[in-house]
Amino acid sequence: MLENSHRTALTSPTVSGANVSTVTPVGDPLVGHVFGDRYQLVEKLARGGMATVYRALDTRLDRVVAVKVMHEGLGDDVDFARKFDREARAAARLSHPNIVAVFDQGSDRGRPYIVMEYVEGRTLRQIIAKEAPMAPEKALSYIEPVVKALAAAHDVGLVHCDVKPENVLISDRGVVKVADFGLAKAVTGQTVTATQGLLIGTVSYIPPELVTSGRATSRSDVYSAGVVLFELLTGRKPHTGETPIQVAYAHVHADVPPPSSLGRHRTHIPDYVDALVEACTKRTPAERPVNGHAMHLRVAKARKALLQGPADDATLAVRLGAGPEADVADPTPASPVSPVRPDAKTVLLRAKTPTEPSSWRFVPRAESRRQSTPVSPVDVENSISSYETEHIPTPRISPVRPLVRVSQAKVHRRRRGMVALVLVLLLGLGGGGGTWYYFAEARWTSTPVLAGLSEQDARAALQTAVLGVTTTKEYSEDVAAGRVIRTDPVAGGRILRDGSVSLVISQGPERFDAPKIVGLPRADAVTALTKANLAVGTVAEAYDESVPAGSVVSSSVEPGAKLKRGATVDFVVSKGPTPITIANYEGKSGDQATKELQAAGFTVTATQQNSKTVAAGLVISQSPNSGTGKKSDAISIVVSKGPVMVAVPTVRGKSKADATTTLQAAGFQVTSKSIVSGGIAFGLAYGTDPAAGTMVAEGSTITLLVG
Repeated sequence: MLENSHRTALTSPTVSGANVSTVTPVGDPLVGHVFGDRYQLVEKLARGGMATVYRALDTRLDRVVAVKVMHEGLGDDVDFARKFDREARAAARLSHPNIVAVFDQGSDRGRPYIVMEYVEGRTLRQIIAKEAPMAPEKALSYIEPVVKALAAAHDVGLVHCDVKPENVLISDRGVVKVADFGLAKAVTGQTVTATQGLLIGTVSYIPPELVTSGRATSRSDVYSAGVVLFELLTGRKPHTGETPIQVAYAHVHADVPPPSSLGRHRTHIPDYVDALVEACTKRTPAERPVNGHAMHLRVAKARKALLQGPADDATLAVRLGAGPEADVADPTPASPVSPVRPDAKTVLLRAKTPTEPSSWRFVPRAESRRQSTPVSPVDVENSISSYETEHIPTPRISPVRPLVRVSQAKVHRRRRGMVALVLVLLLGLGGGGGTWYYFAEARWTSTPVLAGLSEQDARAALQTAVLGVTTTKEYSEDVAAGRVIRTDPVAGGRILRDGSVSLVISQGPERFDAPKIVGLPRADAVTALTKANLAVGTVAEAYDESVPAGSVVSSSVEPGAKLKRGATVDFVVSKGPTPITIANYEGKSGDQATKELQAAGFTVTATQQNSKTVAAGLVISQSPNSGTGKKSDAISIVVSKGPVMVAVPTVRGKSKADATTTLQAAGFQVTSKSIVSGGIAFGLAYGTDPAAGTMVAEGSTITLLVG
């Protein structure tokens, strides 16, 4: 967050619980690690008793941030982690030009972390080491923005608990910022207790009540800020010791001495500056200014007095060294968002005193009727400031008019005319200046920094600033639901008092439910994705045995998954069952055909049939016997049983003609053969070859033996 003259280094936010020194990144295992899938740790910058700070890159917004990572083991304590989370959220609500902003927080691998603004510059510790002891006016110029930051924290119920020079940053542009609000304590019942008995706070600046009871209030921050002011003025700490315990109990049992008593200052320290330090460092909390606002009021008075010269002022010293009742009695300073209005019993009156040409004082309304002077907003503001520092009694104006003789000499009349002309010009300039101020400046205020606040907190801030509010809602990938994304006018922009600020409230990330598309036809699946504000991604095709061709087989996301608008969904469309080539088994073994067709996925039906031409056991025919099919398709085969077998009939004794007819009727082919080699032939059948009764394939040729 800070950069010295030689290299970029985070000198703050420092780490609560110990003084912090700049550390090189050599050998740190976390360097290069990405926290929360967003913050890449680039360099180890500082290490303290409870955490280590790294310079990091916000990869989402492309900006440099500081990430404070709690030491390993601290995050294992559930109660500590819960408090760390709650306090980091509370610190993130703070929005003030003198406070280092907290952007984000989370936990990575069991180690809580906080993401903060990265500031380039130096710490107040470095400035003290080089320039202290400082002149009172310069010391107060450093402490005033610190107490402004504390006042802002106290307004929202936070106590810093660790105000010290290491936690005060001065940017290269001279802006003073208070850091380490990430471990600030949220006030409950107007007190807080240190976590698990651990005293949060550096021992040299620790308030006595935190040592004795472990409880801190806004007055505790006032004490620590008073000790810092003491060190700015003297260049040393008020209490020292050989051990931290000795220093802590010195705060309990010994008063902080007046800075002027040390004799280390280069210029005179007025008595009212001593009184200011004394009032803020009272050992009893009830005797200190109640909060940052009360301390700021006293610091402002001291600074104004210093501008008039470093002389002592006993009256002012009494006022600045008084208890908190003095803050209640003093008029409240003008709010930056509302004009100063005198109450019903008090008016502002400009009067002359013997020691000052003109000043402002508060007088009863009855007296104001005697003498009234028009005032502009600038005059009102000046009157408050003068009233806060004015301590010279103002004589009452007598209503009795003295007898005055006005000379009528020509030269005197001419002088009176010139004086009157000058007065008219001055009045005109004063009135014009007041009018210009009203229309150019006084009517306007600045839009508060509200980005990241909850809607409730943003409304409360605008109500405090006397500004109206309108809201619209918008989805955001970066801002949590219910928090402010941006404002119109933008933060710091000019807006008329009593104007209205438009808040854009995050609805969180925009997500849509993925529809169920498996089983739908392709066209219906595309329509369903379009209606769900999603896009069609890669569409593939694949064979599927159960899903009809053209319907969705599978999807890249589960139904009901939460997806961004326009997110792509890939899916696979079925081409139907896988095709199977049909082999022809005609003339081949019927058993082989059945086995191989079934193995290919077909359902086979086999029948048997006699065949004169196909041997038994071979396939006579197959249907279908070519092309492709799909799994479980039916294929029929006819397996040959061979030819029909017929018994050769008996024809012995029949005439040749009758025997031939009988054999042919039985389905045989007939040839004849004479068995008579000589002698008389009677033309009768003597037998057959094969012999009668022999089983012969139908259609076979039978030889008829004739004698």
